Amino acid sequence: MLTKKQYQLLTFIHERMQSDGVAPSFDEMKLALDLKSKSGIHRLITALEERGFLRRLPHRARALEVVKLPENADTNTADETPSNVISAKFGKLSATPAPEDDDAVQLPLYGKIAAGLPIEAIQNTSEHIAVPPSMLGNGDHYALTIEGDSMIEAGILDGDTVIIQQSDRADNGSIVVALVDNEEATLKRLRRKGESIALEPANATHETQIFGPDRVKVQGKLVGLLRRY
Repeated sequence: MLTKKQYQLLTFIHERMQSDGVAPSFDEMKLALDLKSKSGIHRLITALEERGFLRRLPHRARALEVVKLPENADTNTADETPSNVISAKFGKLSATPAPEDDDAVQLPLYGKIAAGLPIEAIQNTSEHIAVPPSMLGNGDHYALTIEGDSMIEAGILDGDTVIIQQSDRADNGSIVVALVDNEEATLKRLRRKGESIALEPANATHETQIFGPDRVKVQGKLVGLLRRY
């Protein structure tokens, strides 16, 4: 599933390339999506590239290639409401025993999150996942499915499910769910550097992002990981 902004950008690029034979400029994309800065366009393009919808061609201006469009396009956008971040409707996330296993615990599975540049995290409380109680500490927990490869050197792979302990604080160097600018969430290692906050990937091909302290909020700390083979 693409977020609303990702879908809008992808279709805008596709339509412009179909009509003009060249991708629109970053300024044109920014105006089309009504964003305040081109950095938001950069994040959206990187997220689409990580998900396999776009490809950047080297050594060429405006060199974007639309690899694919989402199936059932009209159902692939995020909810129209602005509350599309993880923190929107947490309330009390109490875990309950799974019916098929008295020892397992059911946690809400909140959609997919990028282990790449920040993307909107889609909340989906209709799904749950059973986890061993030994993976959980004190407090409330939730699960997220990973998309992207920027945390692979920390052993977190595309398709993994991470278990997050809900918290608004984290030690320096912890892997956290970070909310950027109150609208985009990502899984990264948190580093505090003076008055700035760095969100570090665990992949040498990805860049660390630096933000002011008022732009980043911790949404939770990584406490476990599940993987299907």
